[in-house]
Amino acid sequence: MATGSFRGLAPERVRLSDLFADLEQEYILNERRSLPHLQARLKHLKQFSTVRAADFTSRHVDQCILARKRNEASNSTINRELQVLKRALVLATRCDPPKIVRMPYVRLLPENNVRRGFLDDAQYLRLRNELPDYLRPLFVVAYHLGNRLGELRRMRRDQVGFKRNQIRLNPGETKNKRGRVLPMHGEMSHWLEMQKAIRDAEFPTCLYVFHHEGNPIVDFRKAWKSATQRADLTGTLFHDLRRSAVRNMREAGIPENVAMEISGHRTRSVFERYNIVSDRDLKAAAEKMQTRFKRSMKSLAKRPKSASRRMQ
Repeated sequence: MATGSFRGLAPERVRLSDLFADLEQEYILNERRSLPHLQARLKHLKQFSTVRAADFTSRHVDQCILARKRNEASNSTINRELQVLKRALVLATRCDPPKIVRMPYVRLLPENNVRRGFLDDAQYLRLRNELPDYLRPLFVVAYHLGNRLGELRRMRRDQVGFKRNQIRLNPGETKNKRGRVLPMHGEMSHWLEMQKAIRDAEFPTCLYVFHHEGNPIVDFRKAWKSATQRADLTGTLFHDLRRSAVRNMREAGIPENVAMEISGHRTRSVFERYNIVSDRDLKAAAEKMQTRFKRSMKSLAKRPKSASRRMQ
């Protein structure tokens, strides 16, 4: 009380478990689809459930990091859990009245998570031909547009416009809640029309564009793994299609803001995280450097010999 750190009995009784419950409630109120991921990460923070929030310090954070490292968790996994912890503490400071009176420092570990998985057109064809029939249309659209898998799974038949060759994603149905209009190009129209014909003939009550015998596509990891092995692309992830689509748009000369609108990325950091540098970029850089070097050599050759000696 003398130092001013005591703020009453209520904050003194709050425990970390109360803050975790508040965070989970926030996810439910905001209808966040990542609630299962939050709950999974909170399991690794339960060791602090009985700790009083007023006593929680950066020392506890270091203990958490060491414990997770002993379990061989990666830095990126540990950071996602620490971000959950930090979010719970921030919410506690915003309560009225606040549930904690100070915000402890939560350190984050360095990450080296540059994405490098890509498919070129030849690999795309190989894998497409090895996938089961019901997955091929989903695969084709993902490779051409780079949509998130969740967006594709929820896509309904009335969102595909064959007359305008466009796909419309409605506001509130995407990760950032913004609607988008996507162009149909390449093989997309062929595979989507074929998918529509099969659905109309065999599963007329199905509302989804991509389905398996009239039912929404849920888990296809086993089929995907088998197809990648047959195509000699073991280890390829479905998310690699998203990176490949962004790179293909970049190589086609599509402006980055347009590519981001199509793929649904909100910030330009995707180009940094995906380490996207096309062959065309490298070739253009080499040509520019070659031009500069030739110009410099030509300028030096024209200088008088006396000037060259003075320079030496």
